[in-house]
Amino acid sequence: MKSEELADYIEDFLDYLLNVRGYSDATVETYEIALRQMAEVSHFYEDDGVWVLDITPFRFKIVKNSKKTIVKKLSAVRSLAKYLEDQRHLKLKIISDESIKAPQSLPKPIEEKYIEEVLQRATIEEKLLVSMLYGLGLRISELSGLRLEDIRAGWVEIRGKGNKVRQLPLLDSLQTLLRAYLANKKPKKYLFEKGNVPMNSAQLRYKLTKLFKESGLKATPHQLRHSFATHLLNHGARIADVSELLGHKTMATTQVYTKLGSVKKMQEYMRAHPLADVKHQPSEE
Repeated sequence: MKSEELADYIEDFLDYLLNVRGYSDATVETYEIALRQMAEVSHFYEDDGVWVLDITPFRFKIVKNSKKTIVKKLSAVRSLAKYLEDQRHLKLKIISDESIKAPQSLPKPIEEKYIEEVLQRATIEEKLLVSMLYGLGLRISELSGLRLEDIRAGWVEIRGKGNKVRQLPLLDSLQTLLRAYLANKKPKKYLFEKGNVPMNSAQLRYKLTKLFKESGLKATPHQLRHSFATHLLNHGARIADVSELLGHKTMATTQVYTKLGSVKKMQEYMRAHPLADVKHQPSEE
C-alpha cells in the first residue's frame, strides 16, 4: 500500500482546490475529511504502469452512512481521481467505485471459529478436503480433478473454468498437512482418488457435508469458497488479489463478496463501541 504517496497526492489536491479553483475553506474541509477517511483504509498501488485505488475497505467503512453522505464522499474520491489524471498525468483505475449489489441467493460465509472447530475433529483426509477448499478457495470440480503433478514447490496449479490456469501459493500449514496425507494415503495420480480414479464432485461433497453435519452445521463446498473470499476481504486483502486467487474473469464478479461482510462489520462495531446501543444492532436478514 503506497499510503505516503496517496497522502501527498491528497495534500496537493486540496491545495489545488483552495488556491487554483478557489473553493471555500468549508468545501475544502469537507473534501479533506472524506479523502483522509478513504486513505486510512484503502489500497493504493501500481500495477503494470497503472495506479490502482482500491476503495473496497472504504465502502465497508461508510456502508451505514446515509445515501446522500455516501454520494458526497464518493464524489470527493472521483474528483481526486480526475485531478490525478488531468493534472498529475497518472493512469488511474478505481476499484469499487460503483454501486455493489449482491444476489440474495449468495450463501452466508461460515464463521472462522466454526471451521476451526470442525478441523480439530476431522480425519486427515477430511482435514485436507476442508483446507484445500477453504484455504485456496477452490471449486469442488477443481479439487476433484487435481493431480499430484500439479502440486510442486509450495505452489499448486489449478485448471478452472474455460481451462483457465492459475497458480496458487500453499500455506506452510497446508504443505505440512499435504505431506502427512500423502504419506498416509499414498495416492497414485490424483490428490483424492478411489480405485485409481479421481473422486468425483458428488463424492467429495458428501464427505464435506457429512463432516459438518456431525458438528451440527450445514455447509457446502461453494460456501467454503465464499468464506475464503469473504474472510480475506474482511481481513484487508485487495479485491484484485482475491479475484485472481478465485480465478474470476473480472473483478466485478468478486465484488459481490464485499456486500457479504458489511453487515457483519457493522455488528462487530456496534458490539465493541462504548457508545453503542445493543438494541439498535443491525440484523443479518
